Amino acid sequence: MEQQQNTIWYDEASRLMFAELVNVFYARELPKLAELSDHQRLQRLLNSLPYYVERAATHIIHGDVPLELDSFNGCWLAKQKTQPKSDKVANEAFFLNKVKVGLVAPVLCAELSGVTVRLDSVDQICASGKVHCNQFGWFAMNGDSLTPPETQSIELLKPKKALMVAACCGHTWHYGKAAPPRRLTLREMLLASAINWSHVQKIKTSQ
Repeated sequence: MEQQQNTIWYDEASRLMFAELVNVFYARELPKLAELSDHQRLQRLLNSLPYYVERAATHIIHGDVPLELDSFNGCWLAKQKTQPKSDKVANEAFFLNKVKVGLVAPVLCAELSGVTVRLDSVDQICASGKVHCNQFGWFAMNGDSLTPPETQSIELLKPKKALMVAACCGHTWHYGKAAPPRRLTLREMLLASAINWSHVQKIKTSQ
């Protein structure tokens, strides 16, 4: 009987967490969609939104991210450390010899609003000496962007646990000092659940 009650409590707790996550993800994504002027794209994104919202909430609940979850606000929590720095030598050694397609990797982004670490996934590796990420495009093996955005300075970094934690929690620095964290997108919340937290430099074998 006690085991049955524990199971029921776990299910109820999971349902509550799922509902909180779904609500906050809709509240976060719908205002972005409302700004789109391309009606065909808007319709396409609206049609797919329920799938990605439910998938993100499910992955979070059943995932193994070793961070505190604030389900009411849909974010991960961890103590913020000092602003990360790039090591181009370490970057190049890793991306030349150890990177694999499918790896979740950190990208250091600097813009007027501050410095953040964001999650992206490696989807191409060229023998000519460059690596492509799904969102941020092409990088040299030392991490330098080959397709930098106009409003950002971006750099691909060798994965380290501290960087992945900073990315998952939306940690932000302004002039080297901690600033209010940013909210992750649905895509980033899904990528967080795809990190191999026991060895962040290797691909997670089971999703």
